[in-house]
Amino acid sequence: MARNTTPVGLRRPNDPPILILTSLADGPKHGHALAKDIEAFAGVVLGPGALYGAITRLEERGLIEALESHDRRRPYRITSGGRAALAQAVHDMRTLAAVGAMRLGLGAMDRARPVGLSTLGMAR
Repeated sequence: MARNTTPVGLRRPNDPPILILTSLADGPKHGHALAKDIEAFAGVVLGPGALYGAITRLEERGLIEALESHDRRRPYRITSGGRAALAQAVHDMRTLAAVGAMRLGLGAMDRARPVGLSTLGMAR
């Protein structure tokens, strides 16, 4: 039986943790800015409970960290562990998409815009 190496909570592309890590891969953001960015790039509206619950879990797991703030908004940034987890999740999704496309007879995936680490702002 194959073992899933994707961290728990990072399995579906529309999961709040995946969306938050993807947003933070572009730079630090506070909660409201995260929600707006996620809505813009994914078309997903996260309610406050889903957003802040996922932020808490990601922070507890060391995948994001809070930054100092001089007002009531608390910005977060992705950690190196968060980048690694997101990179693995993106790899897994790309593999699944390629297999699905092949099995559906859709041909090469090269017609779609390639999404790599640099596209997600993860290349350094």
